[in-house]
Amino acid sequence: MTHLTRRTALATALVAATTLAIPGLAFGQDKPTLRLSSVVSDNDIRAEAFAEIAKAVSDTFDMQVFNGATLVKQGTEMTSIQRGNLEMGLVAPQSIAEQIPEWSIVTSAYLFSDAAHLKATFESDVGKQLLDKAEAAGLHVLAPVYFGTRQVNLAPEKEIMKPEDLNGITLRMPGGDAWQFLGEAIGANPTPLAYAEVYTALQTGAIDGQDNPLPNDYNMKFYEVTKQIVLTGHLVGFDVLAISSKLWNSFTPEQQEKLQSAVDAAIAKSTQRHLDREAELVQFFKDEGLKVYEPDRIAFRDYAQKKYLESDFAKSWPDGMIEAINALSK
Repeated sequence: MTHLTRRTALATALVAATTLAIPGLAFGQDKPTLRLSSVVSDNDIRAEAFAEIAKAVSDTFDMQVFNGATLVKQGTEMTSIQRGNLEMGLVAPQSIAEQIPEWSIVTSAYLFSDAAHLKATFESDVGKQLLDKAEAAGLHVLAPVYFGTRQVNLAPEKEIMKPEDLNGITLRMPGGDAWQFLGEAIGANPTPLAYAEVYTALQTGAIDGQDNPLPNDYNMKFYEVTKQIVLTGHLVGFDVLAISSKLWNSFTPEQQEKLQSAVDAAIAKSTQRHLDREAELVQFFKDEGLKVYEPDRIAFRDYAQKKYLESDFAKSWPDGMIEAINALSK
């Protein structure tokens, strides 16, 4: 009996060691862990959407959401996923464009007319070309995540009606060539700065302004330290919610369907909430004493598109892609 007990104990230890060596199965845990990193604040509409996704898939996945860039640094989400240090991330298309030049087309000014055009593009054949490129780079895109149309928000009271009026204006833009070129393409003098540092920089006069969708201006309280919002509408703002391709391909079809369905439902709701919120915030900012007005958008669009078509970015755009995207606009 003693001999059998020892053999049983050894066998049990061997099984336990084997189990511990398999990710997700330690101590009987059979739900894959999905850590999602995002730069958004906890009071952001998107943060609420991520919480909804985590709840909807809780019987299948252990999804943990880390907002405010508390898990990985802003701009490193894609490389963290590729290296296996992160399962999911909210990734800026500008970050993807740094590795996949063709993606720079969706970072260009005045490409998408609205959120519906953005969605239609990613569901089309042309969108599939971009998604396949990301997939090959180790990034499976679950959905484009609309967060509003970017507008120019300034501390100086100088009226801005055309791109030339932004000449000499120091405009904060996120880091990266695609972002900096966007600032140039609307006539400003762009400078890179972390999102969390923008409020103080505006307050101290280190920068003249920043560009973000209206909900972001509200969430980060930029309206407290600025005087005006110029409704340039120069970029339909979106990131992509992405997961490691390797991890995605390891899931069963049922697991994939569970996660994708939860994402689709939450992001559709989030998109509509952003559209509703943008409409509300125009009046809010006016009530707060800010001047809110629309410049000559045609002048801005023509100036920006000329800049892009003459740039190195356009050289990487597949033939016919911009025409195919334009054709999807209603």
